[in-house]
Amino acid sequence: MIPSEITQPTDQATTSPRHDPSTLLSIRGLRKRFNLSGNWLEQLHFSKGRLTRRQEYVHAINGVDLDVARGEALCVVGESGCGKSTVARTVMGLISPSEGEIHFDGTRIDQLSAHALLPWRRRMQMIFQNPYASLNPRMTINRILEEPITFHNPSLNRGDVQDKVQEVMSSVGIDPEWGGRFAHEFSGGQRQRISIARALAVDPEFIVADEPISALDVSIQAQVLNLMRDAQQARGLTYLFITHDLAVVEHFATRVAVMYLGTLCELAPRDTLFSTPRHPYTQALLSAIPRLSDGHPTPIRLTGEVPTPVNLPSGCVFHGRCPYANARCREDIPALKTYGDARVACHALEEGRL
Repeated sequence: MIPSEITQPTDQATTSPRHDPSTLLSIRGLRKRFNLSGNWLEQLHFSKGRLTRRQEYVHAINGVDLDVARGEALCVVGESGCGKSTVARTVMGLISPSEGEIHFDGTRIDQLSAHALLPWRRRMQMIFQNPYASLNPRMTINRILEEPITFHNPSLNRGDVQDKVQEVMSSVGIDPEWGGRFAHEFSGGQRQRISIARALAVDPEFIVADEPISALDVSIQAQVLNLMRDAQQARGLTYLFITHDLAVVEHFATRVAVMYLGTLCELAPRDTLFSTPRHPYTQALLSAIPRLSDGHPTPIRLTGEVPTPVNLPSGCVFHGRCPYANARCREDIPALKTYGDARVACHALEEGRL
């Protein structure tokens, strides 16, 4: 039986009794399913002369537990369709979770209504993937940046708002004199700088960046990454950074979370992950990074078909492509367990077969 899709939002925020002050964001048992079956009538089908109801779901996130510490840059990596962007959008309240809890600074926020969530919006901002689509083409850059400032600070007069706009534009390397221009008059890298300025305009503590440089030229990506790192140091920001580019992870992350088919496979500090990857999927990912020097292992070639998130495999979701899988891997879902300073969900590692 499929549980109900979402719970109704509430205006009441609840505080976690065991909140760790060093943890800014905490995710517990997060699941998200997207209904493919349509409305009730579309779910009815005739099968062998009988009327039956059939429901199908995309299981985008499957029981993710994750903590983000204050001041860190936690990168979530994985191949396309693994659910990393869905995690980002669920954290920001753009998508309602099917199950699980999201706590920000010790307060549960996933059940809050849109009105009750407003005070938290100022503390949490998002940078989207495509700078060509995330900026309103009918608004000047000044208006784009003024809008969140005036919304979250209605007591500010117009002079203070304009001063703030000029300050954030300068901080991201955009000339404040260009504020009267429209988004189409800027390059991709400049547009993404403006998107970063919009996120910084309300002085947030936490920023979710959903593949913010994937649509940019390689020559511009390093500039935007350095800008985000400088902003982190200057403002004490915490990042949840979604990417599929391991070179970006190696440059930007403090910790790395590896996802596969909506499941968290491995969580480790950046240096630990790149020096001693433990999960077979992580090992395959890192072996595929192009290297100019000799002495690196041959890339691991995964066999088998990539499972569909509509019909999830039993047991470990990676067992169909894992060279170390056995009967237990095909039957039991592995739990995240601690190995040194890393956490890994793998039966083969637990049993010493890896």
